[in-house]
Amino acid sequence: MKKIIHKSETRGEANHGWLKSYHTFSFASYQNPERMNFGMLRVLNDDVVQPKMGFGTHPHKNMEIISIPISGALSHKDSMDNKRSIEVGEVQVMSAGTGLTHSEFNDSKTDAVNFLQLWIIPEQENVTPNYEQKLFSEAGRKNKFQVLVSPKDKQVAGSLPIHQQGYISMIDLDEDFETEYELKNGAYFFLIEGEVSIAEETIKKRDAIGISEVEKVAIKANKKSKLLVIDVPMM
Repeated sequence: MKKIIHKSETRGEANHGWLKSYHTFSFASYQNPERMNFGMLRVLNDDVVQPKMGFGTHPHKNMEIISIPISGALSHKDSMDNKRSIEVGEVQVMSAGTGLTHSEFNDSKTDAVNFLQLWIIPEQENVTPNYEQKLFSEAGRKNKFQVLVSPKDKQVAGSLPIHQQGYISMIDLDEDFETEYELKNGAYFFLIEGEVSIAEETIKKRDAIGISEVEKVAIKANKKSKLLVIDVPMM
């Protein structure tokens, strides 16, 4: 078993006033040659956008981009004529492929938006750009792994597709609940809330642990917890 632990406080940090962003891996002004990726997971940003602020229209190409709101709602507009609001419980997937542009904006006058943005390197470049969004039931992840994203050619029923052999799952754990996760590739466990023990390592809120070269790992919730699992090929 290989393990790598990334504590919350070791992430890169950028504060632009309207945006506060924590970078698990090298991104923009945060460049750390030892924190470039975990396998095909290239970016994991933990963003807080202030009220009536947002990201102006900008381009992407050949990347699988997944957005997961933690609190608040984010308005989305793109060059494929999608105009949607992304809310807590929903997941958004964009396959940038040959190229697209989009913007994201916090329409609230009072509340900040906190969302996670993941970039996964695709296994196939220059695909036709695609956008999908779905609301996932809270009951579907209570003490069990709810698959949010899976490979387009092996799509798990009810999940959103990406052009990579990667799987993203979420689980809401009751205190003292124990389970196991069976790895398909290497798995990067990012703790959104709570405290858990994974493979005999304790991680707390916004900590992460990457694990590879093992078939399954034991997980125990020391507190009520929300855990995100990003299972991706290791290059």
